[in-house]
Amino acid sequence: QVQLVESGGGLVQAGGSLRLSCAASGRAFSMYAMGWFRQAPGKEREFVAAISWSGRSTYYGDSAEGRFTISRDNAKITTYLQMNMLKPDDTAVYYCAAILTSGWGTSRADDWDHWGQGTQVTVSS
Repeated sequence: QVQLVESGGGLVQAGGSLRLSCAASGRAFSMYAMGWFRQAPGKEREFVAAISWSGRSTYYGDSAEGRFTISRDNAKITTYLQMNMLKPDDTAVYYCAAILTSGWGTSRADDWDHWGQGTQVTVSS
């Protein structure tokens, strides 16, 4: 079992940056690929980015490509999402998620095994 706690959300102006963190606890963190999703009011949960257990492979959703960077520090059992050039459309609750490495490659929220409680990101225009 893996427990996930996000932090780093907040209010930022358009064009600004934020770095989200996801601290994990539990066993076998390195067995999991990690990801970030987001959900705006009235919308479905949207895939943002994912990173393999080793950190050597990543993939991104269309909305994040070129602006966001996912990384992880297995020694600190923490995953990060660096978000640059933020836009008002990026406003959402951001969720950290974990999936066993056998599930690597999926962007469907229903496929992911464990979730954090979410952190609010608000981008003002």
